[in-house]
Amino acid sequence: MKEIIVNGVIYVPKENKAQEKDGMKYCIIRTYSAGVFAGYLESRNGKEVKIRDARRLWYWEGACSLSQLAKEGTKKPEKCKFAVPVDSILVLEAIEIIETTAEAQKSIMEVPEWKI
Repeated sequence: MKEIIVNGVIYVPKENKAQEKDGMKYCIIRTYSAGVFAGYLESRNGKEVKIRDARRLWYWEGACSLSQLAKEGTKKPEKCKFAVPVDSILVLEAIEIIETTAEAQKSIMEVPEWKI
């Protein structure tokens, strides 16, 4: 984290961390065979993770990778297909967990629910 000094006052950039819920961090979780999810990471035991308020990220545009999606969110929310959230899901083969920024969390949560 970089800081600057102006007239003897130290300024530190404000962190852009996602809002937590009951101590749980908002993350993007990529699995081996069940796809990609966004939600609050409740627990992790090896590759087994429990996610609260989870949305399956079936398709996205406006970010070239999950890393960019976790940092900046999507630039094209109208083109994304993010399923309806479920209260809780247990996934058994998590292979990547990325904490999101506040900007990304807001962007993901604001994508309209994709459903038939």
